Amino acid sequence: MSTSSRPASLARSFAWPALRGVAPAWTGRGFRVGDETYGVLDYEAGDSGWSEGLTLFHEEIAGEGTHPIDVASRRRARAALKRHVRAPADDAVLLEAGCSSGFLLRELAADWPRSLVIGSDYIRGPLERLADTFPDVPLLRFDLVKCPLPSDSVDAVVMLNVLEHIEDDAAALAQVKRVLRPGGTAVIEVPAGPQLFDVYDRYLQHFRRYRLAELCRLVERAGLRVVERSHLGFLVYPVFAMVKRRNQRWLDAPDPVQRDVVSRSISGSGRGPFLRWATAIEERFAARISYPFGVRCVVTAVKAG
Repeated sequence: MSTSSRPASLARSFAWPALRGVAPAWTGRGFRVGDETYGVLDYEAGDSGWSEGLTLFHEEIAGEGTHPIDVASRRRARAALKRHVRAPADDAVLLEAGCSSGFLLRELAADWPRSLVIGSDYIRGPLERLADTFPDVPLLRFDLVKCPLPSDSVDAVVMLNVLEHIEDDAAALAQVKRVLRPGGTAVIEVPAGPQLFDVYDRYLQHFRRYRLAELCRLVERAGLRVVERSHLGFLVYPVFAMVKRRNQRWLDAPDPVQRDVVSRSISGSGRGPFLRWATAIEERFAARISYPFGVRCVVTAVKAG
């Protein structure tokens, strides 16, 4: 069997959750459900702490996944998967929860060409666009708190900047633990520093920012064992914290003002070489050093077994 057909074979044999009482069948470029074909399996997620408009706004300002902190985030997640996923490369199932427009999803598919990589999100629009441009990767829309995937069905779950948008983050992590196979890996990243909650967090509909120790306790209460913990953005944290505290004065400002402040904060932080240089330096030592503070908390955890 060729490596190009292996993911299709895995996708066809995966136990896709029934949609309106009918078992979906993977065609290689979408799903067949009865007599209909869909690019996205939609399990009808409700309201979200995010929106399609915010997706477009953030990508327009941040450069469609090219912001240095986002690039570093994806590289670190990919490296963690390579270190900890124990399943054979021709039999692994990887889920990105909150794949949005698919920047990491495409990289995962390239890293794991013989594995089944699945993308999911709460928002339908980006998934539909992704289905048009990346049709050979299965895409699902669902609420992670009510995840429809079977128990013990995936080898890894990646969640980058997702938990802060979910009000019941403990319930979401319980679902992550449920769907992971024994020995499976979860890679989780969230914004750091509750004391730095500002207009950026308010406008982008974050319920919270996290302390690393609190995130680890939350993950472990869900039944996962933390094997790596650190921060991303250690070297830029002093400037980052100063800007966040300054922007707290806009928390009660009108929506157009908040939007303008957020836009300037994102675009301003992505200009110039310093952030790229700082994240590159951090990355060289990330596998050996647990950075004590930073812009984002990063945790890798495994399910017993």
